[in-house]
Amino acid sequence: MKKSRTALLAAAALGLALAITGCAPAAQSTSQKQDAVPQVLKVAAVQAPMTDVVEAAGKAIKGDYKVELVKVGDYVTANTILNSGDVYANFSQHIPYMETFNQGNDAHLVGVQPVYNFVIAFYSKKYKDIAQLPENAKIAIPDDPSNTGRALKLLAAHDVITLDPAVDPYEATVKDIVKNPKHVQFLQVPIASLNAAYEESDLVFQWPSHIIALGLTPQKDGLITELDDRFALNLVVQKKDADSAATAALKKAFTSDEVRKVLEGNGTIQPAW
Repeated sequence: MKKSRTALLAAAALGLALAITGCAPAAQSTSQKQDAVPQVLKVAAVQAPMTDVVEAAGKAIKGDYKVELVKVGDYVTANTILNSGDVYANFSQHIPYMETFNQGNDAHLVGVQPVYNFVIAFYSKKYKDIAQLPENAKIAIPDDPSNTGRALKLLAAHDVITLDPAVDPYEATVKDIVKNPKHVQFLQVPIASLNAAYEESDLVFQWPSHIIALGLTPQKDGLITELDDRFALNLVVQKKDADSAATAALKKAFTSDEVRKVLEGNGTIQPAW
């Protein structure tokens, strides 16, 4: 009887130990799940509507990720801090601009998702038609290579100038102008300074996201306009992160219904996916 009672107590103790051991992993898993911290993905952008898109993507992102908007003052900074790893991605540029930055800075940035496209235009405070452009008119265009080529290509398409046919028009510079019948003069400044140039020039090239500050839109106020998918704004990351799970989550968020709603509500841009 004594032996039987001892055996029963031992068996009960063993069962209790096994029960505790068996429950431990489940309890640890629940604790880990409760303590899980989302991976913060910092995304740099310059201004609206780029910043609006980043915020909408932050609401749409799935999985253990959180989007944090990092607002910067210019496009070079957006690429510089991405190249250095201070942010995970940026949303402020088209691929030609990014490629120019890569070449000049030994950088390895890649576009992973086109998000929206927009109509580009030339504007004038003085004239209502490009045909009214006078002799020796002052024309303000961007100073970065990709947007310089785009501006000159658009002017050439409307016979304001003629570019050297041997040169890729997307890579054209003012030195590639072979005919300038009205002897127009070019003022090259950063995109962020073109709004100021609008006040002193006869014609100015500008993105809709900037010119809206002057109450202008390409649809209503552009003298000559262009829509080119080559210049769709892209979500950009470092090359090493192009195929990561985090980038996949960002791509899905940047093509979500939340982002589409922002784009369609803007009036000057359109989804590029």
